[in-house]
Amino acid sequence: MKMKKLTYSILIASAAICAVSCSFLDEELKGGFTSETYYKDAKNAEMAVNGVYNSLYGHKLWIFSDVASDDAVKGGNAGDQADINSIDNFTATADNGPISEFWQHTYETITRANNVIVNVAKMDINQEDKASYIAQSKFLRAYSYLNLVNIFGKVPLKLAPQDTHEAIHVGLSSIEAIYQQIDADLSDAAAALAEDYPASEAGRVTKGAALALLAKSKLYQKDYSACLDAIATLEQLDIYDLEDVYSDLFKRGGEDSIESIFAIRFANNTTAQLGNSLNVWFAPSPEGGYYFNAPTQAYVDTFDDQTEDGSTDPRLDSSIGREGQPWFGTTFSSSWSEATGYLVKKYHEALPEGEAIAQSTIPQHILRYADVLLMKSEALNESNQSGAEVPLNRVRKRAGLAQVSGLSQENMRTLIRKERRRELGFEFQRFFDVMRYGKEYATAVLPDLPWGAYRFYFPLPQSETDINTSI
Repeated sequence: MKMKKLTYSILIASAAICAVSCSFLDEELKGGFTSETYYKDAKNAEMAVNGVYNSLYGHKLWIFSDVASDDAVKGGNAGDQADINSIDNFTATADNGPISEFWQHTYETITRANNVIVNVAKMDINQEDKASYIAQSKFLRAYSYLNLVNIFGKVPLKLAPQDTHEAIHVGLSSIEAIYQQIDADLSDAAAALAEDYPASEAGRVTKGAALALLAKSKLYQKDYSACLDAIATLEQLDIYDLEDVYSDLFKRGGEDSIESIFAIRFANNTTAQLGNSLNVWFAPSPEGGYYFNAPTQAYVDTFDDQTEDGSTDPRLDSSIGREGQPWFGTTFSSSWSEATGYLVKKYHEALPEGEAIAQSTIPQHILRYADVLLMKSEALNESNQSGAEVPLNRVRKRAGLAQVSGLSQENMRTLIRKERRRELGFEFQRFFDVMRYGKEYATAVLPDLPWGAYRFYFPLPQSETDINTSI
């Protein structure tokens, strides 16, 4: 579904009283709404939910998930976006620009979700629609908090519209409390969401998406039993499977693949600014891109075993551009990436003549079935259950790699981690995986990482600590 770009204002009444005659204040507002006047009919409720989805556009999660990991460095022009270097080398301070921007962007999603969850619940509209709108918003709130808690640790757990002092000035919640809310939101969402939608509504969050994200949350908490329960329920839906060809996931229409569980979709319309901006950030300079998020040699080196027919794992050249390999009608040159000689390929496409680079509609996959299979394999292995090789081998088979069996738990763990890195490269997960694998693993692949008492977290933005009096 091409999400509409929506903007509406929530106006907070002033506590001040006009001391002079202000008859114009009796005039009906034009072009603005209060919470009381906006949430009146089903159409506005739907538009409010669309506004939550709309807030996902432009998130720069890649800075924290890829650049901070061992898969990428900042890339781009050496002097451009210097604050990203501080995230790359773990010296970022509270006044770091990308940290503040990501925080504000993510809490905008949370604020919009909270507005829907609270206000739509009061509306006299179709009950099925009401439950769906609230459930979709709970999923998007949970997704936002899952990113926040993995980047910053303790953060304010805001669950109400930002229209009172108490709602705005919220102190830091424990990591455990944040995960409890994430799990509660996703459980509620899974219970209320549809399994699928008509084509006109494609792109909305489904029951399967809520179950897959719940499984991920439980995996991050090392609650392997609950992770497997969520995956079992998802598999009972009998909706998802692996796409036959890996690279097809990263072409126009990849969001409609049988493997895609939830993806951010993009509209081919620069006026609405809903094209995939990742194409601008990651594309080479000759194509008008900024060539950021440059893949590392360490990432390339993980593709060290050939397929059964003796060729290179197809996921490598589907994920990145490298010297001498095909690149959308031409041949890739390592000179396009000053930092490493490689560039991300997954969000790139050969655009038709006359279309701007910002008009890419390649989807950004948030959850797909291969990820679920690898989560299942990991949960089985870590809980000392048999069968961990079965879902792992399904992922390996598509890549043309040999099937495995009889591995020790430790060897299986090493292989699962390697497959996650290869399969999900530049889908904005690597740093989170590195952190949850623990200190020994993280400090081995990131020697400059200043490991904390529990793990590494980025500092809260100064803009938040200055404004929020409860922090």
